[in-house]
Amino acid sequence: MFKEYDVIVVGAGHAGCEAAAAAANMGSQVLLITMNMNTIAHMSCNPAMGGVAKGQILREIDALGGQSGIISDKSMIQFRMLNRSKGPAMWSPRSQNDRFRFAEEWRLQLEQTENVDFWQEMVSELIIKDKKVVGVKTGLGIEVFGKSVVLTNGTFLNGIIHIGEKNFGGGRAGEKGATGLTEQLISLGFESGRMKTGTPPRIDGRSLDYSKMTEQKGDDDDYKFSFSKTTKSLEKQRSCYITYTSPEVHEILKTGFEQSPMFNGRIRGLGPRYCPSIEDKINRFADKDRHQIFVEPEGWDTIEVYVNGFSSSLPEDVQYKALCLIPGFENAKMFRPGYAIEYDFFPPTQLNLTLETKLIEGLFFAGQINGTTGYEEAACQGLMAGINAHNKIHEKDPFILSRSEAYIGVLIDDLVNKGTNEPYRMFTSRAEYRILLRQDNADIRLTPKGYDLGLAGQERYDTVLQKEKDIKEFINNIKQHKIKPKDINETLEKLNTTPIREGVKLYALLKRPQLDFFELSEEVEEVKAYVDKFGAETVEAAMIQVKYEDYITKEANLAEKMQKVENIIIQADFNYDSVKGLSNESRHKLKEMKPKSLGQASRISGVSPADISVLMVYLNK
Repeated sequence: MFKEYDVIVVGAGHAGCEAAAAAANMGSQVLLITMNMNTIAHMSCNPAMGGVAKGQILREIDALGGQSGIISDKSMIQFRMLNRSKGPAMWSPRSQNDRFRFAEEWRLQLEQTENVDFWQEMVSELIIKDKKVVGVKTGLGIEVFGKSVVLTNGTFLNGIIHIGEKNFGGGRAGEKGATGLTEQLISLGFESGRMKTGTPPRIDGRSLDYSKMTEQKGDDDDYKFSFSKTTKSLEKQRSCYITYTSPEVHEILKTGFEQSPMFNGRIRGLGPRYCPSIEDKINRFADKDRHQIFVEPEGWDTIEVYVNGFSSSLPEDVQYKALCLIPGFENAKMFRPGYAIEYDFFPPTQLNLTLETKLIEGLFFAGQINGTTGYEEAACQGLMAGINAHNKIHEKDPFILSRSEAYIGVLIDDLVNKGTNEPYRMFTSRAEYRILLRQDNADIRLTPKGYDLGLAGQERYDTVLQKEKDIKEFINNIKQHKIKPKDINETLEKLNTTPIREGVKLYALLKRPQLDFFELSEEVEEVKAYVDKFGAETVEAAMIQVKYEDYITKEANLAEKMQKVENIIIQADFNYDSVKGLSNESRHKLKEMKPKSLGQASRISGVSPADISVLMVYLNK
């Protein structure tokens, strides 16, 4: 019935879709197995992509040749660049998306991708021979053979949904959970754990009074996620709205705490620190008399609204009573209540940096199965797992991104070397080289790599080369361009910065932190000429290089030094017992983790800098 596939991908969420698309576009024969063909790439939580650090990941996925950026552009209803008041390392693109179009665009993309086949059913078992995966078995007993398998099960592994004192099996509202795999993996020697996440109630937008809320419009700037020319920025946008809880809302919510699965101990899974439920926020931040609520439309045409910030597993009647006390929600009609979901995950320290498991050859994990949270974190893992599954079966080198090359590299390195005791979420603070890893230069950093892999096409590669050439030309031009006091002093005074007494090179002038090139271009014609010639995207990227040149150089030098440590290889059969001076904890962790390099060893939890110094001396001998 089935041929033997190169790559079998289990699960069609964000990780599964990227894994299937990547492997197929690189030339592998792929089978994508999902429990429900109608929920491919379903946005099970908020209808949005990107955000702080997540937006950088999405642009990196796109730069490598992944699909999430393109899909986001095609389905977005609003776009904002977050943190513009801070430095460019913090700028983070975020879109509000049409939930239905997002899923539709992903399915259409996959159906139009050569080499991708589909099968709708639950995978209940892996087929293992000599510690190598050779296929999967479905709930109907059908065996499908493949050279590699990527598990992207999301929240479905033994999933349990909680609403107040009620609980029932399920991987998502209205969908059953997946059983069998966890038990088999444990029998094979894998360690597992439980995590939880939650979602807020959905509301009928027609029942809300938006006049009592603060409107939050999208940006007017010409922004989008994808660097490719296949998508366009939005010409019109839908607004979101902001409102707040109150002490009265909190008091109503507290009446349900005794029935809350989180407080009465029924949920034992590890919850997300940075996206807590409303009851968790009230409990943890008792000094706060209000919490922000984002009212987000779920699409262009639907009346359904996502109540971001009100995730809850309290009884549905308590949720509803509390909601109706929020300004603008007095007459709210609820479509369905919020709920918590508890599911199995596998500590990612059991993986190699390729996301292949250490115990079973050819078996890859990606997404929430690794203890992460968020569409973007899942998608980038799926992309990397798909790439490495393809490379492995075609006897090509592993594809691994370092911490100085991409946020994706930071995420995977954190997971594999440090593990996680709570749902892992990416932040800019996790990246020590974040000045290098900006959203504006993701294409320059990664598209050449995507091109070499066969994911990014010739046109995208040529576009990056032209962008680099234009940035260099722009900077050379402003280094030569001398501007006279009479042409700019009035504008400088208007922008609250010191006038010049004699002609100054535009390059030196624009290093002033108070000056924005685009503000200058609105006032000074010879500055505006550069925007007209090079375009806003090139000018912005060039100006970041000009203003932050010293910081960028310093960070690049630091990354280069650290790379030397990364290049000190540790053989797989290295005998740590022979190294005198290592602490017992360090020796135990190193033997367990088997790092491939000294750099990787330095980031293992429990391995101290002193231990690394001892190892370095020993290895250099």
